[in-house]
Order: sequence, then C-alpha cells, then structure tokens
Amino acid sequence: MGFGTLSLKGRALRLLAQREHSRAELATKLARHVQEGDDLNAVLDELQAKDFINATRVAESLVHRRAARLGTQRLVQELRGKGLDDDLVRATAERLRATEQERAQAVWRQRFGRVATDAQERARQMRFLAARGFAGDVVRRVVQGGSPDQEAE
Repeated sequence: MGFGTLSLKGRALRLLAQREHSRAELATKLARHVQEGDDLNAVLDELQAKDFINATRVAESLVHRRAARLGTQRLVQELRGKGLDDDLVRATAERLRATEQERAQAVWRQRFGRVATDAQERARQMRFLAARGFAGDVVRRVVQGGSPDQEAE
C-alpha cells in the first residue's frame, strides 16, 4: 500500500466517525476502493462483530436527524434505502406513527402558520406535507385546522 492510501477498514472507520452507516451503505461506498487481496466482507463482518456497524443505531440516528421534518412514509423509504431489515424498519415505522400528527402539525405551523383560506391554498399545503411523506389522513386533519388537542378530546 502506497503512502497516503487508507485501508478499507480505515476508510470504513472514517465514514463511521462522521455518522452511523449501515452495512449496505458501507459496502457500496467502499466497493470502489477494494484492491487485490482485500476482503470487504471480512472487514464489514469484523466491524459488525465489534458493534461499529449497528443497524438499530443507524435507524435511531436517521430518525433523530430527520423525523422533525419528514413523515413516516418518507423515513421508511430512507431506512429501506440504507438496506436495513424489514423487521427493524417496521418497528421504527410503528414508533414514528405515534408522533405523525404532532410532527406534521409542527412542520405545517413552521411553513404556513395559518389555515388556508381557499381550496387552492389548501391543496398547496396538502401537497407540501404529502411530499414530505406524511400520511394522507394526517395531512387532511392538519391542513383543515384540526389541532391535535381537538382530536384527542
């Protein structure tokens, strides 16, 4: 190995120091750096065995960073894109659904702050929230001005 070149493990650790990465993400990012004699799977197995790669932490990290701005559908898409297994994705989605209305309300309030006065504006607000992956029924309740407190009573 020439001076200045990082080993696969070194590259993986550098990526993991920046943020949590799934095994699939690391495999994709490191694939182009594999040289003769390198065993990418062995490196990933070792990192996983030492808990440097941890799917649960990857999911938690994504939720922590993105949940305040995105709906459950969009977050599920991103989790699947990271190659996380279905059980973990389903469990995370279940947890997120519990706060979907509240999160959508906060995004709506920050972006618009007032109930739409006409159908065109209402449609624009609904498209905005839907594009961020919030569920249709939640989007309708939020845009039509149903606050979460009214819903619960």
